[in-house]
Amino acid sequence: MIAPFPDHTLPEADAEPFWFLGGRARILLPGSRTNGALSVLEFFDTAGHAPPHHLHADEDELWTVLDGEVSFFVGDQRLDLQAGQIAFGPRGTPHSYLVRSATAHLAVAFTPSRIEEWFSSNGTPATRLDDVAPTFDIGAILTSAAAFHVSVTGPPPTV
Repeated sequence: MIAPFPDHTLPEADAEPFWFLGGRARILLPGSRTNGALSVLEFFDTAGHAPPHHLHADEDELWTVLDGEVSFFVGDQRLDLQAGQIAFGPRGTPHSYLVRSATAHLAVAFTPSRIEEWFSSNGTPATRLDDVAPTFDIGAILTSAAAFHVSVTGPPPTV
C-alpha cells in the first residue's frame, strides 16, 4: 500500500537540507512514501556547478528547471533550458548538467527510488540556508556510488 499524504506535504524532518557536491539539496519525496516507485529531490546550485559526467544503471531521471538557466548533457545532446522547462535522462545514458545563471533551482525525479539514499548518505547537513558549502571528498562519494550502480563516465562539463 502506498502511504497517503492527505495534505500533499511531507513532514519537515523529511525535507532537511544538506550539501552535496557543493550544492544544497533536499529530499522532497522519499521512495519510502511511494513504495519505491520514485523519489523527488530539490537542488539549489550556483553558477558553474556541474557534477561529473555519469550514468545511473537503475534509474531514469527527470530534471525540471524551477529557476535559472541550466545546460543538460544527455548522451551526445546538449539541452539549454530555463525556468519551466524539463529534460529526461534515461537510465544507462551518460549525463550531466552545468548551471549557466548566477543560481539555479531544480526539482529532480528519479524512478525507481533508492538513489536518494546515496545523496543523503554523502551529504553534509546544511544548518542555515546562507551557509557556504563545505569541502567534500569526491573520492569517497565516487567509491560509494558503485553500491548504487552509478558510474562516472567523464569530467564535469565546463562553460
